[in-house]
Amino acid sequence: MGNEFNANDIFEIAVKIEKNGALFYRDAANRVEGEIYKNFLFDLAQMEDEHEAVFADMQKELKDGETFPATFDPNDENALYLKALADTRVFFKKEQPGNKIKDILTSALQAEKDSIAFYLGMKELIPAKLGKSKIDTIIKEEMSHIRLLAGKLTEYH
Repeated sequence: MGNEFNANDIFEIAVKIEKNGALFYRDAANRVEGEIYKNFLFDLAQMEDEHEAVFADMQKELKDGETFPATFDPNDENALYLKALADTRVFFKKEQPGNKIKDILTSALQAEKDSIAFYLGMKELIPAKLGKSKIDTIIKEEMSHIRLLAGKLTEYH
């Protein structure tokens, strides 16, 4: 039997992804030229901080059934797997794309798309009784980032 996850597992990863995203944007803001770009990137970092807090609050509000482990996992391998994915797949710890706003936004846009793909895939592994519908909230937040980034990429290009 394959691993099943619950909404709690996904909120754990969502919080980590938001932390990684905030670090990405702050690092980029400290390297990019131009006050308007710096401010925009710092604003994005702040949005990631806010999303992290929202997801952490949503995680606290989960019902017991949505936090109960879906599979027997005495070594907490599901959590380790999800943490590794957050660190390597979405806003993974890598070299920054340079100090040009276009490159930074392009990289950020790809990371947001990757995060949505990740959440859509993980959603399929969560039984309805374990909070599957809660993942839609995360996906909607990430989609709003894509719209914002795409708009700025067009504006700054």
